[in-house]
Amino acid sequence: KVLIVDDEKDVEALFRQRFRREIRNGEIELCFQFSGEEAIKFVNQRDPLDLVLVLSDINMPGMSGFDLLKEIKGDHPQLPVMMVTAYGDDKNRSIAESYGADDLLTKPVDFNALKERIKKLTGKTL
Repeated sequence: KVLIVDDEKDVEALFRQRFRREIRNGEIELCFQFSGEEAIKFVNQRDPLDLVLVLSDINMPGMSGFDLLKEIKGDHPQLPVMMVTAYGDDKNRSIAESYGADDLLTKPVDFNALKERIKKLTGKTL
């Protein structure tokens, strides 16, 4: 299972479309939460080994992606977290790394590159 956290609800349709073959083949299960607060509840209600990756937007109202990253890494340091931002500048990269992010992607997301990064981070074949 991969948890995708983004306040923009249209992200769900986009990811489901881009991963449709992998979903159909049972290679990946995508879960969506639309705020950092919802994502924390979701993660804490599961066995930490149930998720293989959290993919979170940085800029969200309320709890930012950086705040979410700190919370997840504080409670589940082994869970890989990749951050997504429209601004892939050095400042965001530095902050993400300092909070323990496993990777930083820039929007628009290159889904082929994302699939490769998921394979690398999780050791799973997609």
